[in-house]
Amino acid sequence: MNDTSVENSDQQNEKSEGNKNERKVFVAGERSINEIIADLKKPIHRSLLKTRTQGGKKIDFIEWHTAIKYLDKFAPGWNYEVRQVTNLGGRCVVTVRISIPCKEGSVWREATGQEEEELKGYGDPSSNAEAMALKRAAAKFGLALYLYDKV
Repeated sequence: MNDTSVENSDQQNEKSEGNKNERKVFVAGERSINEIIADLKKPIHRSLLKTRTQGGKKIDFIEWHTAIKYLDKFAPGWNYEVRQVTNLGGRCVVTVRISIPCKEGSVWREATGQEEEELKGYGDPSSNAEAMALKRAAAKFGLALYLYDKV
Protein backbone atom coordinates (compact mmCIF):
# COMPACT_ATOMS: atom_id res chain seq x y z
CA MET A 1 0.00 0.00 0.00
CA ASN A 2 1.33 3.45 -0.81
CA ASP A 3 0.61 6.81 0.83
CA THR A 4 -2.12 7.63 -1.68
CA SER A 5 -4.19 4.62 -0.60
CA VAL A 6 -5.38 6.39 2.55
CA GLU A 7 -6.02 9.54 0.50
CA ASN A 8 -8.03 7.55 -2.04
CA SER A 9 -9.98 5.88 0.75
CA ASP A 10 -10.75 9.29 2.25
CA GLN A 11 -11.85 10.59 -1.15
CA GLN A 12 -14.17 7.57 -1.53
CA ASN A 13 -15.72 8.38 1.86
CA GLU A 14 -16.18 12.03 0.84
CA LYS A 15 -17.86 11.04 -2.43
CA SER A 16 -20.19 8.59 -0.71
CA GLU A 17 -21.13 11.32 1.78
CA GLY A 18 -21.74 13.81 -1.01
CA ASN A 19 -18.85 16.00 0.15
CA LYS A 20 -16.74 17.35 -2.70
CA ASN A 21 -14.27 19.34 -0.59
CA GLU A 22 -10.66 19.52 -1.61
CA ARG A 23 -8.25 17.21 0.17
CA LYS A 24 -8.03 18.21 3.82
CA VAL A 25 -4.71 18.79 5.53
CA PHE A 26 -4.83 18.82 9.31
CA VAL A 27 -2.39 20.49 11.69
CA ALA A 28 -1.41 19.01 15.06
CA GLY A 29 -3.49 20.36 17.92
CA GLU A 30 -5.92 22.46 15.87
CA ARG A 31 -8.93 20.12 16.10
CA SER A 32 -10.89 18.73 19.03
CA ILE A 33 -10.50 15.11 20.03
CA ASN A 34 -14.14 14.55 19.03
CA GLU A 35 -13.41 15.77 15.47
CA ILE A 36 -10.36 13.51 15.25
CA ILE A 37 -12.28 10.49 16.56
CA ALA A 38 -15.13 11.18 14.10
CA ASP A 39 -12.63 10.95 11.22
CA LEU A 40 -10.91 7.86 12.62
CA LYS A 41 -14.31 6.13 13.01
CA LYS A 42 -15.09 6.40 9.29
CA PRO A 43 -15.15 3.03 7.52
CA ILE A 44 -11.89 1.97 5.93
CA HIS A 45 -12.02 1.42 2.20
CA ARG A 46 -12.40 -2.28 1.41
CA SER A 47 -9.17 -2.32 -0.62
CA LEU A 48 -7.18 -1.49 2.54
CA LEU A 49 -8.61 -4.36 4.60
CA LYS A 50 -6.94 -7.73 4.93
CA THR A 51 -8.71 -11.00 5.77
CA ARG A 52 -7.60 -13.96 7.84
CA THR A 53 -9.36 -17.08 9.08
CA GLN A 54 -9.61 -17.44 12.83
CA GLY A 55 -11.71 -20.05 14.61
CA GLY A 56 -13.31 -21.04 11.31
CA LYS A 57 -14.48 -17.47 10.60
CA LYS A 58 -13.12 -14.96 8.11
CA ILE A 59 -12.10 -11.79 9.93
CA ASP A 60 -11.29 -8.42 8.36
CA PHE A 61 -8.45 -6.40 9.87
CA ILE A 62 -6.03 -3.60 9.09
CA GLU A 63 -2.27 -3.95 9.09
CA TRP A 64 -0.21 -1.89 11.52
CA HIS A 65 1.19 0.35 8.77
CA THR A 66 -2.34 1.18 7.58
CA ALA A 67 -3.19 2.28 11.13
CA ILE A 68 -0.11 4.51 11.15
CA LYS A 69 -1.05 6.14 7.84
CA TYR A 70 -4.58 6.89 9.09
CA LEU A 71 -3.22 8.34 12.33
CA ASP A 72 -0.72 10.44 10.34
CA LYS A 73 -3.55 11.85 8.22
CA PHE A 74 -6.25 12.46 10.82
CA ALA A 75 -4.20 12.91 14.02
CA PRO A 76 -1.02 14.73 12.97
CA GLY A 77 1.60 14.92 15.68
CA TRP A 78 0.40 11.66 17.26
CA ASN A 79 2.98 9.48 18.90
CA TYR A 80 3.20 6.15 20.61
CA GLU A 81 5.46 4.51 23.07
CA VAL A 82 5.99 0.98 24.25
CA ARG A 83 5.22 1.20 27.96
CA GLN A 84 5.99 -2.36 28.99
CA VAL A 85 7.15 -5.70 27.61
CA THR A 86 6.61 -8.76 29.79
CA ASN A 87 6.54 -12.53 29.53
CA LEU A 88 3.38 -14.02 30.93
CA GLY A 89 2.91 -17.77 30.76
CA GLY A 90 4.97 -18.24 27.60
CA ARG A 91 3.46 -15.20 25.91
CA CYS A 92 5.12 -11.91 25.06
CA VAL A 93 2.81 -9.11 26.25
CA VAL A 94 3.42 -5.54 25.04
CA THR A 95 1.65 -2.45 26.38
CA VAL A 96 1.52 0.56 24.06
CA ARG A 97 0.29 4.13 24.58
CA ILE A 98 -0.87 6.37 21.71
CA SER A 99 -1.05 10.11 22.42
CA ILE A 100 -2.87 12.55 20.14
CA PRO A 101 -2.42 16.33 20.39
CA CYS A 102 -5.72 18.19 20.14
CA LYS A 103 -7.42 21.41 21.26
CA GLU A 104 -8.00 19.89 24.69
CA GLY A 105 -4.31 18.98 25.14
CA SER A 106 -2.81 15.55 24.69
CA VAL A 107 -5.25 12.63 24.88
CA TRP A 108 -3.94 9.08 25.21
CA ARG A 109 -5.15 5.50 25.11
CA GLU A 110 -3.29 2.32 26.06
CA ALA A 111 -3.73 -1.26 24.96
CA THR A 112 -1.93 -4.58 25.10
CA GLY A 113 -1.04 -7.11 22.47
CA GLN A 114 0.27 -10.61 23.00
CA GLU A 115 1.90 -13.40 21.06
CA GLU A 116 3.13 -16.88 21.92
CA GLU A 117 6.89 -16.91 22.57
CA GLU A 118 7.25 -20.09 20.51
CA LEU A 119 5.71 -18.49 17.44
CA LYS A 120 5.96 -20.60 14.31
CA GLY A 121 4.27 -18.15 11.95
CA TYR A 122 5.19 -14.85 10.38
CA GLY A 123 7.27 -12.31 12.32
CA ASP A 124 8.65 -12.47 15.83
CA PRO A 125 6.63 -12.48 19.06
CA SER A 126 7.56 -8.98 20.27
CA SER A 127 6.95 -7.29 16.90
CA ASN A 128 3.62 -9.06 16.46
CA ALA A 129 2.52 -8.20 20.01
CA GLU A 130 3.56 -4.56 19.50
CA ALA A 131 1.62 -4.33 16.21
CA MET A 132 -1.46 -5.82 17.89
CA ALA A 133 -1.18 -3.36 20.79
CA LEU A 134 -0.78 -0.41 18.40
CA LYS A 135 -3.90 -1.38 16.43
CA ARG A 136 -5.90 -1.93 19.63
CA ALA A 137 -4.86 1.43 21.08
CA ALA A 138 -5.81 3.09 17.76
CA ALA A 139 -9.17 1.27 17.89
CA LYS A 140 -9.78 2.95 21.25
CA PHE A 141 -9.74 6.22 19.26
CA GLY A 142 -12.22 4.66 16.81
CA LEU A 143 -9.86 3.49 14.06
CA ALA A 144 -11.34 0.33 12.49
CA LEU A 145 -13.28 -0.26 15.72
CA TYR A 146 -16.33 -1.37 13.73
CA LEU A 147 -14.37 -4.42 12.52
CA TYR A 148 -14.52 -5.83 16.06
CA ASP A 149 -18.34 -5.83 15.90
CA LYS A 150 -18.31 -8.74 13.45
CA VAL A 151 -16.32 -11.07 15.70
